[in-house]
Amino acid sequence: MAEARPCARRALVALAACAAALAASRAEAERVAVSSGAASLQDALDAAADGDALVLAPGTHAGPIVVRKRLTLEGEPGAWIEGPGRGSVVRIEAAGASMRNLGVRGSGTDLEAMDSGVFIERTAIGARVEGSRLEGNLFGVYVHGAKNAVVAHNVIVGLRSGRMNEAGNGVSVWNAPGAEVTDNDMSFGRDGIFSISSSRNLFARNRFHDLRFAVHYMYTNDSEISDNVSTGNAVGYALMFSNRLVVRGNASDHDRDQGFVFNYANGSQVSGNLAVGGPQPIARWLSRGARLDSEHGVGPASDPEEASTATRVGPEKCVFIYNSNQNRFRDNWFEGCEIGVHFTAGSEGNVMSGNAFVRNRNQVKYVGSRFLDWSQDGRGNYWSDNPGFDLNGDGIADTAFRPNDIVDKALWTAPAAKILLNSPAIQAIRWAQAQFPALLPGGVIDSKPLIAPPPKPKPRGPAS
Repeated sequence: MAEARPCARRALVALAACAAALAASRAEAERVAVSSGAASLQDALDAAADGDALVLAPGTHAGPIVVRKRLTLEGEPGAWIEGPGRGSVVRIEAAGASMRNLGVRGSGTDLEAMDSGVFIERTAIGARVEGSRLEGNLFGVYVHGAKNAVVAHNVIVGLRSGRMNEAGNGVSVWNAPGAEVTDNDMSFGRDGIFSISSSRNLFARNRFHDLRFAVHYMYTNDSEISDNVSTGNAVGYALMFSNRLVVRGNASDHDRDQGFVFNYANGSQVSGNLAVGGPQPIARWLSRGARLDSEHGVGPASDPEEASTATRVGPEKCVFIYNSNQNRFRDNWFEGCEIGVHFTAGSEGNVMSGNAFVRNRNQVKYVGSRFLDWSQDGRGNYWSDNPGFDLNGDGIADTAFRPNDIVDKALWTAPAAKILLNSPAIQAIRWAQAQFPALLPGGVIDSKPLIAPPPKPKPRGPAS
């Protein structure tokens, strides 16, 4: 009997190994080819088993479809799934299902129904959409409550016509903790990524253009936005009603109104970001016709001929901080905007150090009576218009720098006074302030300004 037991154990091990080999063989063999002339892609999906891969041949495959099993739906080059212009084209309901290397078009246009190229249901935990092209859909991908879903390496092109606010987003994330949106290229539609009521998300290395907001956060906490590039959108990164964010290594490149907006955003780390602007032709925005509305920025010029040649500095604000507290802004670069940082509405406990303010028309706009020292641990910020010296060679200017004075405050409260900017009266006021510092208003002062700029950030953008 003692000898029989080891033999029995060896037999069980052999049977288990054989079963595993058979299962592996079946999984490898079950790659189901689906021709573009097939009667029903949905029938092929329903007939497949968990773990199967359906490979769509080049051509057009009719949608809509629903993925109810943990399988892979992939396409050969030139394979498209096309919806009838109603509802969502692809709905993923199964946990662990994935879609890759496919084109998807033809969703409906009902915002309330959330019509999408790909709609990922709450049950589809860990679902993936990768390497695909989603074009002309209301929403590109809608992650509707699916934890740990991944949207990566896709090209998402939204609606090119109609009002921007009546379009959907490239990727919408609702209540999907752990969801990741990485290495995508998104254009047109409303927002690139819109996240609401979520947490622990990663939005990284995406490229955004021809949108309202590149990234729009609402009530999304403990998340990371890193290494994204926003070019020529109305606003780069609008982070609202969200806490404990990591905002690192992003670029706002000649966006129209604001590079970064922090509105009721608290306890966040903001580092190594780049906001760069300069003169922009108004015609660039008017050329988008009905897509340019009054919600964000310039309206049409009264004279069309004037609009064809007129320019304005954009972004208007590299950074707008509104009622946001306990944030840390370090090693960021703000250049060429109308205003470097607009700081308002009682924002408190924020730290500014190691940042570069370069050739902004107004480096800081802060209208208030408090004194704010923008330096920490003996290190302030670099100001391109600081005329100070560093006689002892320690890298810190020998005198404090104040980016604004009483004249700036007067001009912000009464813009018509700009006509007097070069008058003897204004020059006399500025001379008096220099001689009698007690006349200076409350506001930002950098007690340890840097004499040389820190390294300029180089955001990565999508991985190739």
